[in-house]
Parts: sequence; structure tokens; C-alpha cells
Amino acid sequence: MAPIRRLKRVAASQPGFLSLKSNSGAAGSPGGRRKRLNKNKKKNWNKYSDVNDVEGFLADVRLQERTTGGLLSEKSDENLFFLDAGPPKKAQLRVAPEEKKGRNGKASRPLRIDLILQHDSLIPPPKDVLAYQLPNAKKLRRIAQKAEQLAAKGVVPRRQKRLLNRQPLDGTAKKAALEANNNPERAYYDIWNQESKDTSDPWYLQQTGKKCVKRPVRMNEKPSVLPAVEVIAPGGSYNPDFFSHQALLQVAHEVEVKKQKEEDKIVKQLAVNREHFATEETVFREQVEGLVEEEHEDDAANEEEEGVAVGAIVVAVKKTERQRKKERADKIKEQRRQAHRVRSDKRQQLFQLRSIKTSIKQQEEDTKEKQIKRKSNQEAQKAQPRRLGKLKFQPQDMEIQLSDELAGSLRQLKPEGSVLKDRFKSLQKRNLIEPRERAKFKRRLKLKYVEKRAFREIT
Repeated sequence: MAPIRRLKRVAASQPGFLSLKSNSGAAGSPGGRRKRLNKNKKKNWNKYSDVNDVEGFLADVRLQERTTGGLLSEKSDENLFFLDAGPPKKAQLRVAPEEKKGRNGKASRPLRIDLILQHDSLIPPPKDVLAYQLPNAKKLRRIAQKAEQLAAKGVVPRRQKRLLNRQPLDGTAKKAALEANNNPERAYYDIWNQESKDTSDPWYLQQTGKKCVKRPVRMNEKPSVLPAVEVIAPGGSYNPDFFSHQALLQVAHEVEVKKQKEEDKIVKQLAVNREHFATEETVFREQVEGLVEEEHEDDAANEEEEGVAVGAIVVAVKKTERQRKKERADKIKEQRRQAHRVRSDKRQQLFQLRSIKTSIKQQEEDTKEKQIKRKSNQEAQKAQPRRLGKLKFQPQDMEIQLSDELAGSLRQLKPEGSVLKDRFKSLQKRNLIEPRERAKFKRRLKLKYVEKRAFREIT
């Protein structure tokens, strides 16, 4: 190792030697000792690595790309050099229109701010990828390919077929547009009307969504024929007539009787007959019911098993050819008899044309009666509340006063019922909302009662 170090010191002392580092330090001095570093660690690599030459090279590459549009080593000679033969004759005679001369005849230079704003780089701007992307491009490309395949096969799509089969437009709109303004027979046009006169194709407007779909007629019908506010009978007045009040009381009485019958019916169905209760005697009879009969049945079964021969096999008797022929002939004879009977029935119907016509006419009349009855039932159902939910509509109780509760004047009249409840029931009756019940409140946590100190002292 010593001779090698000596040779290095001698070479470094020569006047024509160029050291690798410009600065003279301990490592560059002949007597200095090189510091040993572990370059496999990132900290030492970043700290002691010299990348100035790499950064200089990259800066030079960027400068060439910015000024010439690429590396000089990759360009051809025609792009780098040109033969300067002087300006052309035509260019010498005329002045370029871009150059503007000032008052003294010299060409005016552009402003400094304009020169700063100009793009001096020869590198083209990056391509905007998002500008070339289309929404649903893959789907549209697949649809176009499918359309090309169908066109090659000669299949016309449904949309194109509807366009071809569309009726031609009526030329009245175009004709009206060409009419003269001084024509007294032309249509009147109100300029203050909010609805504009539409002369476009209705089919085109409907397909492009500019025109709404025609509203169905059934949506214009009311869900019920009942009025919003029903007027009570004359007997419900504060000072009614005697007979009208008695008629209203009779109606309320029938309603209450009907409710009472339904309640009695439910009670009768849920009632238990005392004869159906079990007693000790009936319980004992049920327990002993099948014991004696089972003993007799076992004895009878044992006797039958002894009488039956063991191993008896039933053998099917094979039919002879004569029997098979006879069965075939009987079958053909029966078929002929049925066909002859059908033909005779058809001939007989010729003599029954009058009765057949009468029966057909009767059937048609019955059908018409059924249709009329069905329509009347449908009309009657329109005035009844429909089943819109899981609950059935329950009519509101009649608000009526008895004879001894009648008031002779409005001052003594007592209010009955609730306006809010009446409107709510009216909406249900007219099929605008479904019948519903009041939500039941269910307490999740139990209540805890605590006696206060003052109450405890008193007690």
C-alpha cells in the first residue's frame, strides 16, 4: 500500500495534473487521507454524493427543448443550418405589412409587455386528454357497431321504422305563415295571450321531451262523487220541524239498532255452552272408550289370519286372440254409434231454429240486464268509500239532539262534535286519504316515582 500512495503523491505534485474536485481540501491534499463512507445508506448518499453534473446536463437538455424544440444532436443539418443568399428581390421592394412605421420613418417595435406575454417556448403544450373523452363513449361505440351490423344485414331499427311510417305533416301551418298581413280572412292572433301558437311537429316535440304527454282522461275524474261539505237533514237544525226531527231520530235509531245487533252477534258467537264443559263421568268415558273394542278386533284379526292360506299368488289370465278381436269390434261399433248420434242431433237442430233463436234472444236480454245492473252497482259504488288501506272506513257518529235537548234560539244552542274531525272523516269518505288510527304511544322506559323530602317530612 505504501508504494501506491507514494505514486499518487508524485502524480499530484506534477504541474499538468487536474484534480477531480475544484476546491482543495483534506481529501485533495497529497498528505490528506480519504474519508471512508458507507454509500449504501440513504443519509450518506444524499449528503456526500455530487449530482451537479447531472443537474447541469438536465438543465442543458431543458434549454435545448425550450429554444429549439428538441435536442440538437437529434436534429438534421437542414434544421440547424441554412444558406443565407440575401433577401429576395420582391421582399426588398415592398415593406412587410406587419411592420408599422412611426413619424420618423423607422419601424415601430412592439411594447415590452407584449414581448413578455408572448410564448417563447418551442415545446408544444401538453395534449388535454379530458377534451377528447366523451361520456358513455364505450356504450355509444357499441351501439354504433350494432347499428352497422344491422344495416349490413338489411334490418331497419324500430326507431327508424317509426320515422319512415310517420304520417306527413299537414301544410296548413306553413300556408298560414305565408299569408299576407292584409288578408281579412286570416286567423286572429292575440299578442297579449300567454299561450304561444305552436306550429311545430307534435310528434317531434313529444319525442324530444319539449311537449308533455297528454294527460289521461281518468286522471281528470274525481275519486268520489260526494260533495266536500254535506248538508245535514232539516231535522238537524237548531229549531227544526217536528216531523223532520222525528224522521232524523228514526234514522239514528236504526243505526244504533244495527250496531247493537252486530255486538249481540259477536257475544253470541263467543258464548260458551255449559253442556260442553267436561265432567268426571265424560272424562272417564273418554279414557275407557277404546279398550273393549280393541280386544274384540284383535281376536277377529287372529281368526282371519289362521283361515287365510299362506303363499297364495294371484295369476292374471291371458286373453285369447278371439277375445281381443271381439273387444276391437265392440270399440269400433261404439265409435260409429256416437258419430251417428252426433249427425242426427245436428239434423234435428234444423227443426229447432225457432226455439234456438228464442233462447239466443233471451240470453241477450239477460246479458243486457246484467250489464245495466253492473253499471248501476258501479255508479252506486262511486258514492261509497273504497278500501284504500288495511283499515275499513268507519262512518262518524250522527250529531243529533233529542227532543228535550232542543234549543229555541241560537243563544241556548250547545256546540256538538268537532270541525277538524268532521273534515278528516270527509277526506276519508271521499277517497282522498286512507282510513287510519291514532298512533299508540308505547313507553320504552318505566316511570319511577320518588317522594320529595318535603312530602316525606309531612307524612
